[in-house]
Amino acid sequence: MRTLKLQTQMSIDGFIAGANGEMDWMTFHWDDALKQYVSDVTESVGTIILGRNLAQGFIPHWAAVAANPDDPDVLAGRKFSETPKVVFSKTLTKSEWANTTLATGDIVEEITALKQQSGGDIIAYGGSTFVSNLIKNNLIDEYHLFVNPTAIGRGMPIFAGLAANLNLKLVNATAFDCGIVVLCYKPQ
Repeated sequence: MRTLKLQTQMSIDGFIAGANGEMDWMTFHWDDALKQYVSDVTESVGTIILGRNLAQGFIPHWAAVAANPDDPDVLAGRKFSETPKVVFSKTLTKSEWANTTLATGDIVEEITALKQQSGGDIIAYGGSTFVSNLIKNNLIDEYHLFVNPTAIGRGMPIFAGLAANLNLKLVNATAFDCGIVVLCYKPQ
């Protein structure tokens, strides 16, 4: 069965965006070691899953990066553009993007079917609603939490929808020069 990884940035107080979706608190100037960490995590990925809201910015951004040979992140852009993507949406009726399909059914059934397909790992990127649904349905196999050195006081959480405690085992904790600490957990 394929592994589903979650990679998300969050504030030190546990929010992935401000109360109105603000992301101005995130550390965007990553050091080379953090970029290599992301490269290592995504190397085995054969499918990217996204919530609709994030997909609208994520897919066009990485396509533009991939198309610019002078962009320092062109290799990451190619990886994110060339990897097949599945966008979860209840409102879209057809995909707006190349190399992307839609998932409109039950999230547990859709993810279970994806995990049973052949291919590399699956990585999830998304907003609080999409990611919260993955978490509360116990669909994540590896958590890669990029903790930014900023507290924002209020915002959009990803663990608020839990019906019971979520017990995780720390696999790795890595501090990077840019100030981000990546915590890698697996469910117990």
